[in-house]
Amino acid sequence: METTIFSILDEEKAGHGAIGAVGYHLDQAGFHDSLLHDFEYLIMVVHHGLEEKEQRIEHGMSGDSSYQLLHVGTREIERGILTGDQRDSVKYFLHGEIIWDIEGKLTNFRSYINEFGESMKERRKLKEFAKFLKVYGEAKRYTAEQDLLDAYYCVLQALKHYARLELIEQGILPESSVWEQVRPLNSVVYKLFDELTENSETLEQRIQLVLLACEFTLASKMADCCELLLRILGSRKEAWSIQELVQNPELEHVRDELPLLLRKLVARSLAQEITKAHKEGAGERRELRYRA
Repeated sequence: METTIFSILDEEKAGHGAIGAVGYHLDQAGFHDSLLHDFEYLIMVVHHGLEEKEQRIEHGMSGDSSYQLLHVGTREIERGILTGDQRDSVKYFLHGEIIWDIEGKLTNFRSYINEFGESMKERRKLKEFAKFLKVYGEAKRYTAEQDLLDAYYCVLQALKHYARLELIEQGILPESSVWEQVRPLNSVVYKLFDELTENSETLEQRIQLVLLACEFTLASKMADCCELLLRILGSRKEAWSIQELVQNPELEHVRDELPLLLRKLVARSLAQEITKAHKEGAGERRELRYRA
């Protein structure tokens, strides 16, 4: 990275909690994605304790070079790993050039992310399974309605989540180019991808074939992929309300998908559904609760 870009922001100007900065240069022949746009450089200043609302962005020029500068928090980067969102940010953080590093803190944090430890894998696996479950259900609905193009799109998305699950099971952190990562594994999901995109059968036949495979995957992987949620459900004698689960810090990254996950776990007899009565005036309300 050019000296002029190195000097855009030093440690003293970086602000409270900064642990280092990462820079990424886009080759002129490269593809301008959602973070680099038509900038030549992306610079990420990484902070401990930076809240999402405190994140800042700057566009500027250094000599003849244009750059985008982002202040991001370590928690936001880790959240991107757990949810599979913000894949561009994660890619640049992991593969960019370290410009400066305070006492090795940035290097240590990047090593922690790259190691993709068991706790991180377990949480990411639950998230990918939840996404897989959601789009699989949408694909079935669209197929039943004979809306085959939307069904095809949803089946393709389901396969991408399935592919990420296979990578996670291999201890590989999924990145943007998921099919390139999965191809060398000679996996079932890549063969299904070929069946969906290259098979000579009708579109509806291809969709139905992949849906059958997805149904088998749901049945076989549900207990393993939902291990974190099942462990929490079994962690106390009293059954959990949905509100208690939504507020659990370990499940923050799957908050939106929790109702769907719980109902499927009950349907598969992996979790129990019980009722708790509450008196309300002259009547009674029965609350649904869950336990493993």
